[in-house]
Amino acid sequence: MKLKEVIRQMLRKLGLDVHRYVPPLPTISPIVTSLHKFEIDLIFDIGANKGQFASEMRQYGYEGKIVSFEPLSKAHEELLLSSSDDPKWDVYPICALGDHEGEVEINIAGNSESSSILPMLDAHRNAAPESAYQGREIVCIKTLDSIAAEYLKDARAPFLKIDTQGFEWEVLNGARNTLPHIKGILIELSLVSLYDGQHLWRDVIERLESLGFILWAFKPVFSDQSSGRTLQIDGIFFRI
Repeated sequence: MKLKEVIRQMLRKLGLDVHRYVPPLPTISPIVTSLHKFEIDLIFDIGANKGQFASEMRQYGYEGKIVSFEPLSKAHEELLLSSSDDPKWDVYPICALGDHEGEVEINIAGNSESSSILPMLDAHRNAAPESAYQGREIVCIKTLDSIAAEYLKDARAPFLKIDTQGFEWEVLNGARNTLPHIKGILIELSLVSLYDGQHLWRDVIERLESLGFILWAFKPVFSDQSSGRTLQIDGIFFRI
């Protein structure tokens, strides 16, 4: 009898059963797998916060160019630190992206990631009390169309990631000339209204489908733990 079977029988006498541990697939893997499949070589990382998304992309094997955008001053400082040793990761000067040029007031959430230009609704605060707004900043706002051309000239298959807490529609409005060049999009889709004035998932999916994108994959990102209801998902779209 093999040694491992002897050990297994001994453990069973103690009421223990041993199985090989198979680690779960990382939740980011569908995104990275898709990036490889479509040979994505540029990511516009809109709503980068402290660089969590871009860092995960690097951790799981994406080696192409990343351009990150973040409007909050404190998060932007940490974003610069996160990207400092990566020559293919650019951090754009502090600004929000939307549908016009000028200045805008952004609400700062207690957890930073939930900060938004839009007012937060009770559905969000009730599900995540730590996300309640604690302050405001005035920042410049630009359109992606005013910025993207410089980066698109060297890209074969650009990807657009939008994580702007309810302001995704306005970002798309400011990217009308850029979108025809985009191969794929990752965008937050809210199943219920979390921010005042935001467009919900059906509107966003219909808009992207009308532009030639199909829904490729999705993953839950925000749920109400007290009810089990999914409030927000990430949708991944590609042109085929």
